[in-house]
Parts: sequence; structure tokens; C-alpha cells
Amino acid sequence: MSAHALPPRVPAVVIGAGPAGLAAAAELKRAGVDAVVIDRADRVGASWAGHYDRLHLHTARRLSGLPGLRIPRRYGRWVARDDVLRYLAQYAAVHDLDIRLGVAALSVERPEDQWRVAWSRGDERGVIAADTVVVATGYNHSPKMSDWPGLGDYSGTVLHSSAYRNPALLGARDVLVVGPGNSGAEIAADLAEAGVTVSLAVRTPPNIVRRAVLGIPSQALILSMAPLPLKAQDALAGALQRVAVGDLRAYGIPKAPRGIATQQARDDVTPTLDVGLLRALKAGHVTVVAAVSRFTPDAVVLADGTELHPDAVVLATGFRRGLESLVGGLGVLSPNGRPLINADAQLPAYPGLFFLGYSNPLTGNLRQLGIDARKIAAATTSTIESDR
Repeated sequence: MSAHALPPRVPAVVIGAGPAGLAAAAELKRAGVDAVVIDRADRVGASWAGHYDRLHLHTARRLSGLPGLRIPRRYGRWVARDDVLRYLAQYAAVHDLDIRLGVAALSVERPEDQWRVAWSRGDERGVIAADTVVVATGYNHSPKMSDWPGLGDYSGTVLHSSAYRNPALLGARDVLVVGPGNSGAEIAADLAEAGVTVSLAVRTPPNIVRRAVLGIPSQALILSMAPLPLKAQDALAGALQRVAVGDLRAYGIPKAPRGIATQQARDDVTPTLDVGLLRALKAGHVTVVAAVSRFTPDAVVLADGTELHPDAVVLATGFRRGLESLVGGLGVLSPNGRPLINADAQLPAYPGLFFLGYSNPLTGNLRQLGIDARKIAAATTSTIESDR
């Protein structure tokens, strides 16, 4: 990692020093393409450093390593947040990647026959020209906040899940967690295990699955089903779900409106991997309540008219990709802000522009990053060879 002056031109620029950016840079280097990685943060994997304390990978260690370096066995089957950070720092060092931290990418443009990445570092401003640009800023980049009526006038404590760390720092005895996705479910369990009274607001019932079934990681089971049609995947996953999870209607969670695979493919909603929520629900330590409807200055009003007066509200309402300021002017984003392309796919008007890490597959995001990083490197070297 270097704080030296940025070069005016390089073969490739990778934007983002998280798992996706590191994998892309390592695979490009392996293919003989020099890449400079830039990131506004002060460390690699900075988004991981900002997650709540109890977070572990929801995918198995052996299926989560990046290309060219396995995650150490000593980190256990489900790797803790701080060990993920250690692994990413080790990955960058082992591959001797050219990473420039504290450098913010401002825009990506193609005025002529090369890409131009505008950047800033403190008071410095500059532009790097490159033949290849890999955008890898992260799937969960910017907190998404719902605009409920009255939220701005609410006098209680409200924070997004990205700002939550642990029960002690939150310092609340009665908490409403909004959203039953992976962050919301785990935060609810974390609080309940600390003796906090927890309500979990649910609008759309989630597909809850065990992290492992009979000792087999759910990720491995899903991988075995991946070649099948969505309907068959839903049927098999649903059968496992009924056996391993059971009927949750008695605890306030009816059956999800779509099967696990279809919900992911059509709604971009991943299943909620259980790491404590089911135990807390069945013990009565987490109570499922209706969706939030609005806020008053001193209460949270639910869709069924119930008023709650929690000490704190944690909004586990998801994230946006946050790419609009970077590439919004290129017309490469869908209406929901997700790139129109991913991995080695390229738009005809924009050769050499790649997006990595925006697919969020059921089979595991980190695993897919490695596969897609190799594809990007192969596509880049193929273009170089055809231009010779």
C-alpha cells in the first residue's frame, strides 16, 4: 500500500479495496495486467470494520476464500468479522497489490478511447487514465432509509443497522428492530441474548434457513441445487426449510410469499440465515410485530394501529449500491441503482468497464467474487491480445 503520487496512466484502475476489489486486482496481476486500487477508506475491507461486533461470515470458510489464498483454518468454520479483516490485509500483502488508500474516486468517464477516473485525496485532485476500470465498491455500500411519515420529528433514538455495534453501546432496554433480513435478524438475536426486550417489525415474511443442516452448510446444499430450474430449487429448499426450521406462524412469521430461489432471482432478496433468531423467538425473547406505518414525536405506529415506545429503533432496511455519483452519467445503472452488467459482461459503448460484486448470489458472494474476478482478468487479457 502506497501514499506516493498517483500515476497519470495505468493499464487498469480498480475502485474499491474490499474483497471484490482485492480479488480483481490479484487476478489482473496474475494475468500480467498492472492495476492500481483506490479506496477512500484508510484500510482494506473498511466496510467490514464498520459492521456489528458479533458478525461472522454466513458462508463456510472453505467456500469463502478469494483466489490465490485460502482463509486460515484457525479462523474456524464461520469466520468472525475481525478475522475477515485480518485475512483481507494478508491477502493484499501476499499478492503485493498496489493499493492507494485515502483516495476517493469521484467519477468515471470515457471522453475518447480511454477511461478517465477523477480522484481526490485531501486537497489533491487528479485524473488517472486507463484502458480498464473495475468498479468494486461493494453491494452494501450506502444505508437505505425508508421515508416514513413523521420520522424526522420523532424524539427517540433511531439508527440504521450500519451504525449498530453491540447492546452495551446502544444502551437501550427496549428496542424495535425494523426488518427481518440477515442484519435485522442477527441484531435482534444479539440484543435478546443481552437481556434486551426486542420487537421485530416484519412487513414481508422472510425465508428463514439454518446456517447448516445436519452439519452441512446451507451454502453447500444450495450449490448442489444451483443447476436446477427455479421451481425445483424452491421445492427442494422448501422441503429442507420445513424440516429444519418448521412452521413459524405461532411466532408471528407466516410462510414467505415466494420460494427461496425465486425470491432471490425476482426480488433480489436473500434468505435470512439463522444465527440465533429462531432460538430467541421460541424462547419469547423476540416478539414479531406488524410493519412500521409512521412515527409521532413520541411513538412508533405500526400498520395494525399499535403504538410502541421503544428506547431505540434500529432500521435494518438494507443498503443501496451508491453508484450514481460515480457512473450515473454513463447510463449503466438500472432504475434500482444496480449495474446493468456484472463480472466479464461489457456494454458495446463502454469496452473495458467492469462491475464486480453486484450479483449477490445464493451460492455465496465471496465465492462468486473469485469466479467473476477470473472472468474479468480473462476478458481484459483477451482484449489486449486482440489489439496487438
